[in-house]
Amino acid sequence: MKYFSYMKMKFILSTILIVSIIWFLPSCGSSTAIKSISAEERFEIGKQKFDNEDYLEAINEFEIVKLQYPGSAMADDAQYYLAESRVMLEEFFIAGAEFQELLRSMPASPFVPIAQYKIGLCYYKLSPKSSLDQQYTLRAIDEFQTFIEYYPQHDSAAKAAVKIQELNARLAKKLYDTAELYMILEYYKSATVYFTDVVEKYHDTEYAEPALLGKIKSSIARKRYSEARKDIETFIDKYPGSRLQREIEALQKTILYHTNS
Repeated sequence: MKYFSYMKMKFILSTILIVSIIWFLPSCGSSTAIKSISAEERFEIGKQKFDNEDYLEAINEFEIVKLQYPGSAMADDAQYYLAESRVMLEEFFIAGAEFQELLRSMPASPFVPIAQYKIGLCYYKLSPKSSLDQQYTLRAIDEFQTFIEYYPQHDSAAKAAVKIQELNARLAKKLYDTAELYMILEYYKSATVYFTDVVEKYHDTEYAEPALLGKIKSSIARKRYSEARKDIETFIDKYPGSRLQREIEALQKTILYHTNS
């Protein structure tokens, strides 16, 4: 009885061993096949998939180059197109991290300047409308400014400057809308603070002019007539022929009435 039990156990173990060998052999074969392909060939496979818009498969190929051939001449190409693949999939946060990895681990790569620009672009894509948290907007501005500072002659420098202006307008709108809300709630001191921030920090945006008008109104509401008068003088000097001129004239009369009565 023990002999048959022993033989049965031996048969089971032998079967497991044979199955394991059969399973392992193809695995070894595929691994050998992967290693037998050069970094250049592997990158070209990934680039072809990228060009065919098969981005997930392209990512797999670029990852292989990145991991198996970290010191090859194609490593930075693979890292760059790995990030670009994430961009095409609209995975902008991950893409930004991949571009950042290129800057960190491959600082001598010719892809570094455009990668710096693309980091800003990724956060630009993540930047929400003005009413929401502007963390990504601030990060995008910072990355674009870094790009312009280091590569002022780059072909994309002008585009980065335009993006910064657009993002600054978004930040200005958030502050301006907050100030307007405080005016409605009659929290005039808080409104003044926010209007002032727009005027001083974002003077080159479309919100600076109405913000200065708003500051004048909030000062009048707080009976700070001398401050309002100075801001009116600044407004007239800075915005001659403004479409808001009639409102400014009406506010001048209001200040004159209260200071002479």
